[in-house]
Amino acid sequence: MKRSLAGFTLLETLVALAILAIALSAAFRAVGATTQSVGELRDRTLADWIAQNRLAELRASGRFPPLGRNEGRETQARTEFRWREEVKGTPNPLFRRVDVTVTDGSGEHTLASLSGFAVRPLR
Repeated sequence: MKRSLAGFTLLETLVALAILAIALSAAFRAVGATTQSVGELRDRTLADWIAQNRLAELRASGRFPPLGRNEGRETQARTEFRWREEVKGTPNPLFRRVDVTVTDGSGEHTLASLSGFAVRPLR
């Protein structure tokens, strides 16, 4: 009576390891992409807060902004951003349009842009 040996052949083991390697590399790639998109989303959220803060400061000051451009830097969550405000006239002289653009610290990539209006106080 002949007994057969239980177990996997070398070929079966190599195929299983190849499948495992492919699955693990795909999983690591997905984790890396998710981590990168979370960082970008964080930066865009912080940039949006900066744009909202610029418009809120303008409204809270109660002043009617002059036409032109203002630029500056702001740090949120230990990350530096650049902002640019462009104040433009409107057909109604009591209103001015304010466009705020926020970029990364190098100024290369626009992360957020927001528009609002400033109103001249009535006397």
